Amino acid sequence: MTLLLAWACINLIAFLAFGWDKRQSERRGSRIAERTLLGLAISGGALGALIGQQVFRHKTQKQPFRTLLMLAAVVNILVAIVVLRVDWLAQL
Repeated sequence: MTLLLAWACINLIAFLAFGWDKRQSERRGSRIAERTLLGLAISGGALGALIGQQVFRHKTQKQPFRTLLMLAAVVNILVAIVVLRVDWLAQL
């Protein structure tokens, strides 16, 4: 349950970061570094980042950012599979 809550929090943070960065880009304010946005995604927040990217229409055309974000999503999925499988095996 704690792991699920942590996952939800990192995804919410990633989503909000995309919204904040989009707003700052429109206002020519202080931006969030792409490295930070990708760091949030690779740290478990890829779903929130992908949703934020689409909702805020932010960094949807920028390469290699798009590719790296998709790679982060694949890594997130693979890690989730491993974690779920280990948990499932521990219950046997």
